[in-house]
Amino acid sequence: MSTPDRIDDVDALRGFALLGILLVNIMAFASAFYGLEISDPAFGGILDRSVHFVIALFFEMKFYLLFSFLFGYSFTLQMRSAEKSGEAFVPRLLRRQMGLWLIGLAHAVLLFHGDILTTYAVLGIVLLMLKNRSDGALFRLAKWLVLILAVVWGTLGILITLDPVPLDRSAILSAAEAAELAFQGDWQAVIGQHLTELNSVWIILVLLQAPCALAMFLLGLIAGRRKTLARPEENTALFQRLVRTGLWIGLPGAVIYAYVSVEMPESPIAVIALSIGLATGPLLTGAYVGAMMLLFGSETGHSLRNLLAPAGRMALSNYLLQSLIAALIFHGYGLGLIGQVAPLASVLIALAIFAAQLFISHWWMARFAYGPLEWILRFITIGRVPQWRRPAEAR
Repeated sequence: MSTPDRIDDVDALRGFALLGILLVNIMAFASAFYGLEISDPAFGGILDRSVHFVIALFFEMKFYLLFSFLFGYSFTLQMRSAEKSGEAFVPRLLRRQMGLWLIGLAHAVLLFHGDILTTYAVLGIVLLMLKNRSDGALFRLAKWLVLILAVVWGTLGILITLDPVPLDRSAILSAAEAAELAFQGDWQAVIGQHLTELNSVWIILVLLQAPCALAMFLLGLIAGRRKTLARPEENTALFQRLVRTGLWIGLPGAVIYAYVSVEMPESPIAVIALSIGLATGPLLTGAYVGAMMLLFGSETGHSLRNLLAPAGRMALSNYLLQSLIAALIFHGYGLGLIGQVAPLASVLIALAIFAAQLFISHWWMARFAYGPLEWILRFITIGRVPQWRRPAEAR
């Protein structure tokens, strides 16, 4: 979209989402045990578990939902941009989603098998098919997507609890050690391991992340239609209600999920806790949106918004840059430090990366109209070469 169509609050929220996603993803880069039923034996101390608890509590299953909500919101901005330019929206969006899918595929194979872009590319087509539904119909669909998913996983957890299957710790340890060894190898070994991981990751994407992401797409579409983030002064009561709901319902659910996933990962109860996290995660994400929008309206928050917004304007480039830096730190074609960095050190590395990205993004967006990958995606979307340098009067 063109510069006048940007909404600083939306860009700042997207920048905020980048931080949360990085803090989660770097844990997957740092340890082959991330997401498995057993914890990394090398980092099982109280400090290590505390760090994992904080990440699980505040960031896991919340910030990709925030990104998803903003994707749905930006969908409406893209519709308005196409309308202003007099171009058909559907062909533009289809080209955009194809470009996003190709970028995501390269990301998944070369850098990080936990890529979310390919999922967004497919779900964007689903959103296109639903865009003419009423707000009420979209909200009901979003609600049922989350509730049904939580009930299915909760039922599965109950069944597993009633008839538990003994955990094969040796098999899990062997798989983790093999993955770690592959990630410490050359680029061919790393890519081979990414392809191996993708054979199982797609199950998580389809049966866990995709329904929740689509639900947040739909809520973002509703908010975009109503220009909720473009008119924050008219929606103060809504933002306050989101914060209260997130604190009273979303946060307790996140505590249950985080505690069980960190302290009882081998227990079948972990699946029940996951279902609770799925049901309450969107509420805590909503609290983040409400709290940040209220904060952006203050004098201190205005400065924070200006700090985060440039990173959000080039979120695609920053997302892949995060993976590239993490891959160079933890994969064998770089420093090969997978399995050797404690969780707290990983968090500090993530914070350093994000701080550098804030600086780079501010410098870049002061000079250029788009981030590097945003420019490529826009070229694919509109079918012609976009402007590269930012106009002098806009600097």
